Amino acid sequence: MALEVLEALDSARTQWYHVTAIVIAGMGFFTDAYDLFCISTVSKLLGRLYYFDPSSDKPGKLPTSVNNFVIGVAIVGTLSGQLVFGWLGDKLGRKKVYGITLILMVLCAIASGLSFGASAKSVMGTLCFFRFWLGFGIGGDYPLSATIMSEYANKRTRGAFIAAVFAMQGVGIIFAGLVSMTLSALFQSYYHAPTYTQNHVLSTPPEADFLWRLVLMIGAIPALMTYYWRMKMPETGRYTAIIEGNAKQAAADMARVLDIEIQAEQDKIAEFNAANNYPLWSNEFFNRHGRHLIGTMSSWFLLDIAFYSQNLTQKDIFPAIGLIDKDFEMSAIGEVFQTSRAMFVIALLGTFPGYWFTVFFIEKLGRYKIQLVGFFMMSFFMFVIGVKYDYLKSENKGLFALLYGLTFFFANFGPNSTTFVLPAELFPTRVRSTCHALSAAAGKAGALVGTFGIQSLTVGGDSYKIKKAMILLAVTNLLGFFCSFLVTETKGRSLEEISGEDGRESELTATPNDYRVPVSRTETM
Repeated sequence: MALEVLEALDSARTQWYHVTAIVIAGMGFFTDAYDLFCISTVSKLLGRLYYFDPSSDKPGKLPTSVNNFVIGVAIVGTLSGQLVFGWLGDKLGRKKVYGITLILMVLCAIASGLSFGASAKSVMGTLCFFRFWLGFGIGGDYPLSATIMSEYANKRTRGAFIAAVFAMQGVGIIFAGLVSMTLSALFQSYYHAPTYTQNHVLSTPPEADFLWRLVLMIGAIPALMTYYWRMKMPETGRYTAIIEGNAKQAAADMARVLDIEIQAEQDKIAEFNAANNYPLWSNEFFNRHGRHLIGTMSSWFLLDIAFYSQNLTQKDIFPAIGLIDKDFEMSAIGEVFQTSRAMFVIALLGTFPGYWFTVFFIEKLGRYKIQLVGFFMMSFFMFVIGVKYDYLKSENKGLFALLYGLTFFFANFGPNSTTFVLPAELFPTRVRSTCHALSAAAGKAGALVGTFGIQSLTVGGDSYKIKKAMILLAVTNLLGFFCSFLVTETKGRSLEEISGEDGRESELTATPNDYRVPVSRTETM
């Protein structure tokens, strides 16, 4: 049984408000990516500032445990925020908690830059405290933005719209490198400093302490700019009609923003809900959607081990292969500039195009094929880098950069995008935000493995350990390839058809060979 308000949303022509919703939700992801990844551009500067040893021939470096915690604490916060806000999104409504995530991001981005204390321990402690809560706000954006966009979009362009929201993550990663590069270039022009070899003390000017703070605080600006427009968005028609049971209000809200006429059909709401009134932790849910939830959680978990390892260990790999100078051959600010410049180039040429290839091709190729090909290609390129690391490092740095960039391209024209899209489509409205949160939280658990596990292999720049890390990531991606067979294609179908809410059976009982072909059979349960 289909409700007219839902059919009208599925068949609505693409309008300006769809674009507006993409920008409003996408700016949150821009902020998310900037805040999560900008720390990698300045973490080595923190080591020079707060762990300097004048008797050492090498600049100060964050101890491995401190380095992992400074970078990883925001991911712990993100995982926690995903679970809390995902659950609240189903219980209280998507819109009601959507603004809270932005407020947290704004306040904690500013507070991170104001981290205080007279010792390294106190500065790192306050920085980690604020970055945890920054991550908590960031975490809420994952399930809420994906769910809101999926519930606003029509079925012909839904995947492209959700992918476009997520593609703003690529823009955020680019800006993390660009802002760090620009600010460090400005600081270099005003505060000239010798290399560490020339003068251990003067190579880190005291003004450098302002640089990392500015980089972190700038992350508050895009979130602040978006807050007003988020608060103007109405609740999604699906939540209002199905969960709140107010078809009349849903019809009025959607007619106002999407310029479509909708019949309320209030009398059908009770019947629709009665057929789908089963909780998340029930046998009914597991029978209908359990395999899909296992598939989205496992593939996102495995993907983020590789994806976050790639992004967060760049600062260690670049000097190891000679893409930037050795740390003792640079000043502190010069190291920030070279690291952020290398990250910017990799993101611009490898990361960014992959996101937008997904946006343009997801409705043509489908989510399933893009995810499988992406995992396979990532595994292949990382295996080549791992096996041929010594040759690439010493004799062919250009080929290394190309292969490394291609792993980023196929991560984003692949599972990094599709693992975000699929959980927003596969599950019923009543638990959609929670299921997306569970999938995303599994991803962040994988990110923690990358941060505390893989990064411990690369942080010292040891060639053998970097080779080992790359081969481990290749195996991880291959496992992700096989876990992708647990999910199914969602292209071109309504959310209610995919989840079985309209009375048709979920694809859960389809054979693996049928996963690429939409299945719609009469419910026999």
